[in-house]
Amino acid sequence: MLTGNAAASRGGGACFGTLSNCALTNNTANSGGGASFGTLINCTLAGNTASSYGGGEYYCGLNTCVLRGNSALYGGGAYYGALDSCTLTNNSAASGGGAYSSALNNCAVTSNSVSAYSPYGGGAYNCSLNNCTVAGNFASGTFPYAGGAYLGTANNSILYFNSASNNANYYFSGQNAITYSCTTPDPGGVGNITNPPLFTNYATGNLRLQSTSPCINSGNNAGVSSPTDLDGNPRFVSGAVDMGAYEFQGAGSVISYAWLQQYGLPTGGSADFSDFDHDGLNNWQEWLAGTNPSDALSALKITSATRTGPTGFVVTWQSQTTRMYYLQRSAELAQPAFSTIQDNIAGQAGTTSYTDTNAVGSDLFFYRIGVKSP
Repeated sequence: MLTGNAAASRGGGACFGTLSNCALTNNTANSGGGASFGTLINCTLAGNTASSYGGGEYYCGLNTCVLRGNSALYGGGAYYGALDSCTLTNNSAASGGGAYSSALNNCAVTSNSVSAYSPYGGGAYNCSLNNCTVAGNFASGTFPYAGGAYLGTANNSILYFNSASNNANYYFSGQNAITYSCTTPDPGGVGNITNPPLFTNYATGNLRLQSTSPCINSGNNAGVSSPTDLDGNPRFVSGAVDMGAYEFQGAGSVISYAWLQQYGLPTGGSADFSDFDHDGLNNWQEWLAGTNPSDALSALKITSATRTGPTGFVVTWQSQTTRMYYLQRSAELAQPAFSTIQDNIAGQAGTTSYTDTNAVGSDLFFYRIGVKSP
């Protein structure tokens, strides 16, 4: 245990080095009241204070740590840190109550606060949030902004039940700063939902997901950077990642619960492979394609392929903005097989077109379109 220490500059409890299974409490410094420039594994940083930056930590890497009740001018819990599977709670600052300019993955950011003349980001300020749950944070003062998160980015995250007189849950700049996340109001962008997250028991601080939470299976697999969640449980249970720090571990559908609920379909898995609109695609395939499972005319299909010259075709298909596509081509339906001519084509609203400029060697070509998993 490192407790009651002080540094004039950085690292009140520790500076540099690697600490495992340690408690750093009630230390003080100008920057990094608890620790600076170190690596901390399974440590608790509590009640530390920094007069400037990073009450809990300053420029540290943290894994499975708890940051609780720390304070600073900027970054009550963390400042310029890299935090994986950490819990930040009851930290305070003028800006960035929980964390400031940090990268957070699989973290729970709860009950942190900012209070000043013009405070920003009760939970996080200018942070990248990936598979994080940001809830119950608040901003107070003369002109408070974003009780949850101010600036930065959020992916596969939940930002809900935060409070401030301006932009309670978030204030982000730029299109798609928030993606595949659960928050309100609707930030636009890709894959976001506004449904209440249905925590197991928000009042008691249990932020795991109920079995009917719309956040289940509603994240983006491409954004996952850890095989486990905040509890250390498998991050992929049904093939698709959940939003937030905790992965639902029970049995159920392999489809996004928010998508199923949108169309009034059960979340228990009984309808996953049914084809209610009789268009040849079951509900799982409809979800992958981003099409309407109750409308036979809503389908993943090529609508036209128009020659533009001796070696060119413009191929157009029905598409969604929440999907990425790949286009394949073959000179015949038998052999040789189709080959991918373009991958990672971002879908547009309604239809998407791609110009194939290398259609040589044949007068006739066949095209097919595919969608990548959400």
